Amino acid sequence: MSDEFPIIPEKTCLLFFDTLNGGWHPADSAAAAAVAATGIIPRFQKIEQACRAAGIPVFYTQPEHRQDGKDWGLTVVGDPPRVTYFAGANYKGSHNAMIIDEIQPRPGDYIITKHRWSSFHQTHLELSLRSRGIDTIILAGGSTNVGIASTAYAARDRDFSLIILRDACKARDPEVNDFLMNEVFPRVSRVLTVDETIASIAVPATV
Repeated sequence: MSDEFPIIPEKTCLLFFDTLNGGWHPADSAAAAAVAATGIIPRFQKIEQACRAAGIPVFYTQPEHRQDGKDWGLTVVGDPPRVTYFAGANYKGSHNAMIIDEIQPRPGDYIITKHRWSSFHQTHLELSLRSRGIDTIILAGGSTNVGIASTAYAARDRDFSLIILRDACKARDPEVNDFLMNEVFPRVSRVLTVDETIASIAVPATV
C-alpha cells in the first residue's frame, strides 16, 4: 500500500449503506445462507471497530418509506414501456428496515434517513459531512449496483474523496459486483479491501 494518501481520521467517515435486516438477514433460509457465505458481516464489524478506534465517525443510511408505499417513485421502464411501482418491505419501523444488530448504531453516530437510492438525495448527509470537515467517505453495504453506485456517483459530483470497500459490498449478481469494482468504481474512487483500508488509516503522531 502506498503512503501517499493516508486516511486522515478527522477528515473521514465510515458510511454503511442500508445494512438492514431485510437484505442481510433475509427470512428465506437459502438467501440467509448465501449472505453468511460471503463473510461480509464480520468484515462490517472489523472496519467498524477499526474506524471507531481511530475516532472516525460512523454514518448509516436507513429508508423511511411509508407502509403504503406512496412515497416511492413511479418509473417507466422496459420495451415495451411499462410503469413500475414497487413499495417493498423496508417501510419505516419494520423489522426489515432496521440496521443489523452486529453493527448497531451508538450514541453520537449519524442515521441518514432517505427515500431514494442515493444517500445524498434530499438528506442531511452532505450538511453533516461539511459541518465536521469530512472530505473522505469509506463506503460499505449494498446493493452494489443500486445504492452503493448511486451514492458513489453523487459523492464524486460533490467533490468528496471516496473509498469503496471491495470485500464489504454485495450485489445480487457477483459478476455485476466484480464489473463495478474492477471497471467502473476505480474511475470515481479508491477500491480497497477492508484490510487495506485499515492499514491506510493514519496513526496520530506521538509527542
